[in-house]
Amino acid sequence: MSTIFIFHGVGGTPQENWFPWLARELTKLKQEVIVPQFPTPEGQTLQSWLKTLDSYNDKLDGEAILVGHSLGVPFALNIIERQPVKAAFLVAGFTGVAGNVFDEGMKTFAQREFDWDKIKKNCKRFFVFHSDNDAYVSLRKGEELARNLGVEVTLVPGGGHLNEGAGYFEFPLLFKKICMIL
Repeated sequence: MSTIFIFHGVGGTPQENWFPWLARELTKLKQEVIVPQFPTPEGQTLQSWLKTLDSYNDKLDGEAILVGHSLGVPFALNIIERQPVKAAFLVAGFTGVAGNVFDEGMKTFAQREFDWDKIKKNCKRFFVFHSDNDAYVSLRKGEELARNLGVEVTLVPGGGHLNEGAGYFEFPLLFKKICMIL
């Protein structure tokens, strides 16, 4: 059995977007799901988020599945660069400068050189989801991320930032893709 981690973004909580729905659906399949609350936006640094995750180290192993949304994507990549996981589902994500008002608070997570070879060695299954009208992270950033990982973008037309603001309280496509590797 895999432990599935869901990582929120800037100003996020475990109770927003499609996270509660996805956790319920995966729990019905007897999966363990962990949706940590990270310090945000106050105290939001890569180090503070890693420290929060430390309490789950016994569950973060080569069978873990990571699901990141927005800032949760570069956070997941930082973890994968450090250790092997089974798969990563990256939603509305980016590396480098996202090009929005949150960039300053996301520096420690995303604005650095990633070791893509090591990341691909530590995780064999990547899925990148992005929309064509995301107001926070352009499709170009999603395509760049997918290229670096050697995968194609799963395009969600008109999906916005794939969050509550865009009507995403459920995300069946993501659930289906996760089920394919369980």
